[in-house]
Amino acid sequence: MYNKVVLMGRICNELELKTTPNGVSVLSFRIAVERSFAAKGEERKTDFFNVVSWRSTAEFINRFFSKGRMIIIDGQLQNREYVDRNNVNRTMAEIVVDSASFTGEPKAGINTAGSYQSQGSYQAPPPPPPHPGQSTNNIPPALSQGEPQDFVDLSDSDDDYPF
Repeated sequence: MYNKVVLMGRICNELELKTTPNGVSVLSFRIAVERSFAAKGEERKTDFFNVVSWRSTAEFINRFFSKGRMIIIDGQLQNREYVDRNNVNRTMAEIVVDSASFTGEPKAGINTAGSYQSQGSYQAPPPPPPHPGQSTNNIPPALSQGEPQDFVDLSDSDDDYPF
């Protein structure tokens, strides 16, 4: 069987890292994912998904993300049964996160070299200075700038794969 979910969306609620009685970190939140299509003449619809992350992944998300930020999550879809306040048995589908990633979206308010700027553009840090006695003319060109004779033909190899 195969159960894999990968979503990119915005975090819908304030994050609150909790700890189980056994000391395990857990973080539950919802993400909003806009559909990639829309009916003619209509706006795109948005789907909301329940997400739960555990241990170091929960701590990572809590530390580096917040409400409104884009996040990529990779995990598994699971059903969880519980009893609500009215003593009614309920089933909820949720995504259990295996890993979380940044999307490259700028984070407003950070203004340091090499970090995202509040204007929404990325400013790369300046290149490091050359080592003492090293000339900047000795830097080899990128492979895309090479000549055909600079590359090795691997088609005559007995192996199926070049690695």
